[in-house]
Amino acid sequence: MELRVGRVVNAEPFPEARRPAYILHVDFGEEVGIRKSSAQITEHYQPGELTGRLVVGVVNFPRKQIGPLMSECLITGFHDESGKVVLCIPDGEVPLGTRLA
Repeated sequence: MELRVGRVVNAEPFPEARRPAYILHVDFGEEVGIRKSSAQITEHYQPGELTGRLVVGVVNFPRKQIGPLMSECLITGFHDESGKVVLCIPDGEVPLGTRLA
């Protein structure tokens, strides 16, 4: 599993998803590029506050069709006490595309 740091460059509602979700466009740096993902994080985040945030994503899973979206990576997170997802994020600035050590 290849986990890398990326920066959300765009986040938008994903109304076609079965469960509430956003479409995230994440820049993982020059080697990987920008990838799209569906993220069920609507309980804790609004699209406008996600843009510019660093996230951790799995970039070497096969692509997966989610409704009309071809998801190209998996953004990581943890379930809170009520089962809602909170993002897994770096505690400081690191270069885009950096692999988890």
